[in-house]
Amino acid sequence: MGGMSVAQPVEVDRDVVDFAIVGKWMEEQGLPGGEFEDVKPLGGGTQNIMLRFRRGGADYVLRRGPKHLRAASNTVIQRESRILGALGDTEIRAPKVIAACPDESMLGASFYLMEPINGFNPQNELPEPHASDPEVRRQMGLSAVEAIARLGSLDHEALGLADYGKPEGFLERQVPRWLKELESYSVNEGYPGPEIPGVQQVGEWLDRNRPTTAKPGILHGDCHLANMMFSFDGPEVVAMVDWEMSTIGDPLLDLGWQIATRPEPGTTGAALVGSLGAVGGLPTAEEMIAHYGQFSDRDLSHVTWYSVLACFKLGIVLEGTHARACAGKAPKQVGDFLHAITLELFEKAHRWME
Repeated sequence: MGGMSVAQPVEVDRDVVDFAIVGKWMEEQGLPGGEFEDVKPLGGGTQNIMLRFRRGGADYVLRRGPKHLRAASNTVIQRESRILGALGDTEIRAPKVIAACPDESMLGASFYLMEPINGFNPQNELPEPHASDPEVRRQMGLSAVEAIARLGSLDHEALGLADYGKPEGFLERQVPRWLKELESYSVNEGYPGPEIPGVQQVGEWLDRNRPTTAKPGILHGDCHLANMMFSFDGPEVVAMVDWEMSTIGDPLLDLGWQIATRPEPGTTGAALVGSLGAVGGLPTAEEMIAHYGQFSDRDLSHVTWYSVLACFKLGIVLEGTHARACAGKAPKQVGDFLHAITLELFEKAHRWME
């Protein structure tokens, strides 16, 4: 194993990624050998660990679960590498998987290697011309809509993803599934319980008004703008990232999700998308729906219902961190911030229900 030294200024915890093991595994996959160079961690809104490095003249990003794995961490990474692998030969803008190692015993966690993405995340930065041109920002929003519309139009069975989710009864399951999730937060000591006005009302409205037909397809599951990477040169999405919540279900929930999370300057939720949320200029819900229709033949008459469901589901997901923060398992500041967004999401849901 000569030439296995890691030439890097950054200290990488060997418990997290042992490069001697990764190097040997890469060679078994037929990837070029040599020193590991320019190793650096990549940040993001995610709990998962991502490291970028060069080896044998090629650039890679390694992704694995957090240092302290959660119950589902390895499954999430295995599922992500599976869906990204399936999308690799499609026109969908997503990271390209180079090789995946589902075997948890190698690094103590499943991991995969993907090609680096040349683009920016609007949560972290907003370069020019995007920062000063509202039309570029409007087009960014429309490009994000196009990305999910194209994803939802794919034949998931032809891509080998027939068993990637359970589309039967997907919409019927949503309200009970998320109310149960909300109930489970009460195990967190110090959590006063969900102080969210009208949770039951929203759930009942969703059950009463549920669309009767849903054509199954791939949904990203968490497709807000902070999970999109954009081109430095224009408004186009170069990759949708963070596929942890992806499944086979009703892809119109992705459209509802983008409408529900559309950043409105001056709201707490806008802060999730950094400076893009602060300056606005994004397309209206009506423009988003019309644009989706250009790339999809789905029936768009119930988009309000999907937007309310997105508020309900995302609000409950975010409340989980608030509950953990009350028990001292997450920073209080983060918990308070996310709880404020949950309240905004439920306010939106009530407005749209009227």
